[in-house]
Amino acid sequence: MKLITSGLMAVATFASFAQVQAADLSVSIEIPELDVAEYHKPYVAVWIEDDRNQVVSNLAVWYDVDMRNAEGEKWLKDMRQWWRRSGRSLEMPVDGVSGATYGPGAYELEFTPGKAPLADLKPGDYRLRVEAAREVGGRELINIPFSWPQSSEKKLEEQGSSELGAIELTIKP
Repeated sequence: MKLITSGLMAVATFASFAQVQAADLSVSIEIPELDVAEYHKPYVAVWIEDDRNQVVSNLAVWYDVDMRNAEGEKWLKDMRQWWRRSGRSLEMPVDGVSGATYGPGAYELEFTPGKAPLADLKPGDYRLRVEAAREVGGRELINIPFSWPQSSEKKLEEQGSSELGAIELTIKP
């Protein structure tokens, strides 16, 4: 019985590892540590727009999901670009997209074509957008243009200057 359990655990671990390795689009987001008197974790939205500035896919929305009576949703509109383009028409929380805020550190998002939220991503020119807003803080919006799909691995980077640190988009064929 132990051998079977060990074998199943090894298969599950390998399957999990293989799934991570199969990601064809990944976004690395750095939230910098700020030396301020009153620090609040930023709300962050990550989405893809097409060449006509239309939202194709919401990849992530980090906000205070645990506040009583959905009070955390009240400040989503502080991410102005995301809110105007997509946020106000969404019913939060969005399964697989929304989640809790994060403190300083580096975070990795991985997505596979043909599956949500990339299911409708057709060949063309796009822009990855990452927006952050922080209570008693500032706002920042990062844009990374890219083409989909790529014939070889491509890494694109932009550096934030206040609320966001390094943002890296990696596309694998």
